[in-house]
Amino acid sequence: MKIKEVKTWKFNELTKDLKQTVIENYRDINTDYDWWDNVYCDAKEIGKLLGIDIDEIYFSGFSSQGDGACFEGSYSYNKNSVKLLKDYAPIDKELHRIAQTLQDIQKPCFYSISASVIQSGMYLHEFCTILNIDMLESIGQKQFTEAEKAITETLRDFMRWIYRQLNSQYDCVTTEEAIIETIEANEHDFDENGKIF
Repeated sequence: MKIKEVKTWKFNELTKDLKQTVIENYRDINTDYDWWDNVYCDAKEIGKLLGIDIDEIYFSGFSSQGDGACFEGSYSYNKNSVKLLKDYAPIDKELHRIAQTLQDIQKPCFYSISASVIQSGMYLHEFCTILNIDMLESIGQKQFTEAEKAITETLRDFMRWIYRQLNSQYDCVTTEEAIIETIEANEHDFDENGKIF
C-alpha cells in the first residue's frame, strides 16, 4: 500500500491570497450553530423586566425586504420596570424609553392593560404579529383606542430593538477577525487550495 504525503499549513502560515480564500470559503463558520442564543436570553430577561413574558422569538435577516424580528408572549405592567431596566442596561437609552413609555401609557389606565402577542403570516418582522389588548379598568373608548395603539407600537419598538441586537451579533460573528479567531482556535490545517484538511 502506498502512503501519500500531503503538505498542510496552519492559517498563519498561508499566503495572503490563500488566507483571503480561506476566509471567503469559511465565511459562515460562526453561523452554523445557534449564534443568536445569547441575544434571545438577553431579550427574554429584558422582557421580564418590562413585564413581557416571551415564549418564542422569531427572526429573519439581514438583507431582504421583510426581514425583522418578533416574539410571541404576553405583557402586563411591571411597576418597577423603569428602575430595573436602568439598573440592568444603564446605557441603553432605547430600552429606558420603552420602559418609560409603557409606564406612561399604563398610568392613566390604572396600570390595568395587558396584551397577548402571536406571530401571524409568513414573515417574521414586528408587523407580522397580532396583539390582543385587554384592560381591566373601565375607561372611555377613545382613551382605550389610544392606549391600544400606543401599547402596540411600544411592544413593536421592543421587537425592533431585538432585531437590532440580532443584526449586531450577526455582524460581530461574521467579521474577518471573528472568522480567523475561530479557525485558529480550532487549529485547522489547510491544503494548498485553502481547504480544511
